[in-house]
Amino acid sequence: MKNPKSILITGGSSGLGEHLAKDYAGEDITLFLCGRNADRLDAVTKACEAKGAEVHSTLIDTADEIAMTAWITACDGICPLDLVIANAGIGPGFSPDQDLGAHTKQVFAVNLHGVFHTIHPALALMKERGRGQIALISSLAGYHGLPTAPAYSASKVAVKGYGEALRGLYAPFGIEINVVCPGFVKSRMTASNKFPMPFLMETEPAIKALRRGLEKNQARITFPWQLSLIFGFIVRFLPEWLFDRLFRVMPSKT
Repeated sequence: MKNPKSILITGGSSGLGEHLAKDYAGEDITLFLCGRNADRLDAVTKACEAKGAEVHSTLIDTADEIAMTAWITACDGICPLDLVIANAGIGPGFSPDQDLGAHTKQVFAVNLHGVFHTIHPALALMKERGRGQIALISSLAGYHGLPTAPAYSASKVAVKGYGEALRGLYAPFGIEINVVCPGFVKSRMTASNKFPMPFLMETEPAIKALRRGLEKNQARITFPWQLSLIFGFIVRFLPEWLFDRLFRVMPSKT
């Protein structure tokens, strides 16, 4: 969608969400932002307001379905949503000495169920008026399960597949749905990584690539192109036994 005026972004207090909010901010723009860190969210709100945007921000946990439905409905009542970006996500490290079940539940609560809680009420509202756009933030890790991040990559695989399926399902209702698969982008989350991050992308070109893809209504928006090409090749052509050997020796986030 070109020139959305009413934009909702989850995870708007840091990372891609923060930079998207600041990039979209301007005169005649209404932003709805949520996050879980009050200080960071307040700083982003003030920065966007300084650029002329009307900003409504709130502290909320996307894992809370009831609260999310109420918040998104209220936001749409203030100004009908043109664009919803389901961006909130976590990427905690994991090692085999941790409780896999508890770790997976924690990651899925935000990365998968948090996405559901964002897009389901938004889809209902947009379907009723026959227009709107929804972006689901997946990851290049969503192309294949990674042994160093089982819950994270599985959650992103699910988000990617769900978005791809919904795109065709809701197209007849005038709703554009896009799946975003970023590689490594400089952010607070990637700053904690202690391993090499190939083709680590500066935030500004990443935001430009994301916005350009949304404006063109691309089904899948991936960046950086080098890492996208490599992952695409690996998934299509690399034998599973070789994939296992290569990725089994990758260093863990922990």
